[in-house]
Amino acid sequence: MEWLAPLAETLLARALIASSTLYLLVNAAHILGIGTLFGAILALDLRLLGFAPAVPLAAIAPYLSRIAAAGVFLAVLTGLCLFSVRPTEYARNTAFLAKLCLVALALVNVAVVHFGSGWRAVLSGETPSMALRVGATFSVLSWVGAVIAGRWIGFL
Repeated sequence: MEWLAPLAETLLARALIASSTLYLLVNAAHILGIGTLFGAILALDLRLLGFAPAVPLAAIAPYLSRIAAAGVFLAVLTGLCLFSVRPTEYARNTAFLAKLCLVALALVNVAVVHFGSGWRAVLSGETPSMALRVGATFSVLSWVGAVIAGRWIGFL
C-alpha cells in the first residue's frame, strides 16, 4: 500500500494535517453528508417497506433520492479528503475496507433499484414490488453496516 503514500504529501492533505480547524470542518462535512444520505435513504426505504402508507411514494421517492444523492456526493468528496491524510493506514484498516465494500454494495443496490421496472412502477403510483422491498431491506442493512464500520475505523 506504499503506492498511496504520496497522497499524504498533496497540498490538500498537508493543509488538513496542518490545520486542526480545517480538518474539523471537513470531518463535520463528512458527518453531515453521511447524515443527509442516511436520513433520506432510511426514510425512503422504510416507506418502500410499507411504513407510513399514507405518504405517497410517487411524490417523495424522487425528492428523497436526490437528497440521498447529495449526501453521497458530500460524503465521498469529504471522505477522499480525510483519506488523503493517512492513506496507507486507512488502506490497511479492516474496518475501513469493510466500510468501502458496504458502500460499494449499497451503491450497486441503488443502481439496480433505480434502473429497474419496480422503481418506475412506484414513480407512477403503483405499490412497491417484492423485489423493491428486498432492495430496500438490503439498502438499510448495507448503509447501517457502512455507518458501523465507519465508526469502527478509529478502534482498530
